Amino acid sequence: MVQEALTNVIKHARPAAATVVVAYGPRELTVAVTDDGRPKGSLPANVPPSSGHGLIGMRERARLYGGTVDVGPRADGGFGVCLTLPTAVRTTGK
Repeated sequence: MVQEALTNVIKHARPAAATVVVAYGPRELTVAVTDDGRPKGSLPANVPPSSGHGLIGMRERARLYGGTVDVGPRADGGFGVCLTLPTAVRTTGK
């Protein structure tokens, strides 16, 4: 997931700065990848197209493990991807 998000930064926001933050709690793991956006007038990276599934694939992988992915433009510029995965088995009350 982090690799895919960072690849997207290179493809779409270069030469943006990217940040990866990992937070671990008793019930969930959160991984956020953000960038500060491509400066006006900069050119996209010369990266060949991939056969990956990008954001759709991220959502599908997260769902396999009971997690979610939130993606989209950030209010202060740039783009963000936030993955949340449960770290414990969720049980229903009896």
